[in-house]
Amino acid sequence: MKPPANVRAEIRQLYHETTPATVERDLRRAIALLKSLDGEAERARVAVFMDGLSQMRSEWILARRRAGKKKPGKPRTDTPSRGSD
Repeated sequence: MKPPANVRAEIRQLYHETTPATVERDLRRAIALLKSLDGEAERARVAVFMDGLSQMRSEWILARRRAGKKKPGKPRTDTPSRGSD
C-alpha cells in the first residue's frame, strides 16, 4: 500500500495531466487511489482534484455531443459587396 502522500501526489498528477482522450481512464485510476486512502481527512485533501476530474469529464462529454450534433451547413456564398459601382 502506498503512503497517503504518494497517493495524493498521484491523484494531483492525474488531474494536471488529464486530456479529453484520457479523462475516463484517469478518473477510474483516481477513484481506485481514493479508495485506498484511510479516513475522511485524507480523502478530503484530494476532493478538489476528484471534483475537477469529474467536471472536466462532464464538460468534455458535453462538448463532444455538441460537436456531433452540428451538421455541416451549406457553404457560405459571398454576398455582393455594397458600395460604389
